[in-house]
Amino acid sequence: FNESKLVTVWAGFSVKWYGELFRDQGIIDAAWVSIRIAFFTACASVVLATIAALVMTRFRRFHGKLLFGALMTAPLVMPEVITGLSILLLFVALGIPRGMTTIWISHVTFCVAFVTVVVASRLGELDKAIEEAAMDLGANRVAVFFQITLPIIAPALVSGWLLAFTLSIDDLEVASFASGPSSTTLPMKVFSSVRLGLSPKINALATLLILLVTVAAGFAWWLMARDERRRQRDMQLALQQE
Repeated sequence: FNESKLVTVWAGFSVKWYGELFRDQGIIDAAWVSIRIAFFTACASVVLATIAALVMTRFRRFHGKLLFGALMTAPLVMPEVITGLSILLLFVALGIPRGMTTIWISHVTFCVAFVTVVVASRLGELDKAIEEAAMDLGANRVAVFFQITLPIIAPALVSGWLLAFTLSIDDLEVASFASGPSSTTLPMKVFSSVRLGLSPKINALATLLILLVTVAAGFAWWLMARDERRRQRDMQLALQQE
């Protein structure tokens, strides 16, 4: 909100830099690329992580299960520079042109590890007796998953989706290796802009991002609080009926 172009010198209140930000087509295009990649990354990560978590928590021990678990969680401890370089060498060896698709594949590669941990921990806490009771009543495994397991682990899936979306939209190192000339993400655009000199437009962008995250976090907290009050009310009604 500083009128001055120098961020360290206060020259009065102004919102002109927000107008400059929205007139910067390069930043707008980069933000749109990041949002699209983050959305599809989060969706793919949740699907793959749910399958992986079911394999790790519900399947009996099979040959290679330990190795499978290690491979799924390896990106958690691997430096992003190593991950990005490895993926770049893979794309070059396969002759795949770099662009939005390669960034999406790269982001799914490391985001699925984080989501798997979240979903697997929730599945590990789930009482298997509930699923067994449903199967005793005639439900098959598919019906049990969609009608019993999925609603119970839904909060973990939402948390994993939001985590993957945040990690994807915030990533710089991996995207730098996997991107092409026409696929610049918002962190890459901001990083290149800061290297050429700090502009108040970046401050305006950061303010908008903080505001967006605050509103989203507040809305998520309100939904969780409402669901918790609803569960407590249903438990009280059930106790009264007994």
